[in-house]
Amino acid sequence: MIRLGLRLLLTIFFAAAGYLHLARPEPFLTIMPLWVPMAETIVFWTGIAELLGAAALLQGVSMPLRRAGAIGLALYAVCVFPANIHHFALDMARPDGGLGLGYHIPRMFAQPLVIWLTLWSGGVTDWPFRRRS
Repeated sequence: MIRLGLRLLLTIFFAAAGYLHLARPEPFLTIMPLWVPMAETIVFWTGIAELLGAAALLQGVSMPLRRAGAIGLALYAVCVFPANIHHFALDMARPDGGLGLGYHIPRMFAQPLVIWLTLWSGGVTDWPFRRRS
């Protein structure tokens, strides 16, 4: 029951983020590292990836599709980590500190947790728990 609840929560989170990437790409473009080519295209396709991954997480009957979606979203979260670090650095360089350490430090620690939760709730891993027979 906990796994299902967390999977639904992550589905909402990724679907909302995907929608925002498509509807309001500007905030995502401002935190994109300069070395990333075709930033607008990347933001668009990451939004699509989040929406597709969220839809895959909802799958109750297609375990392979749910697992593929969870793996895809976990890989996505790994790939956007440089943008999160870049956003952290940009904010800390601002005279007003931007969103501040109270936002960025938990976000940095939350990223690995989101990756694990996505894999766990999607049925890819049982670590550190064992499945009960």
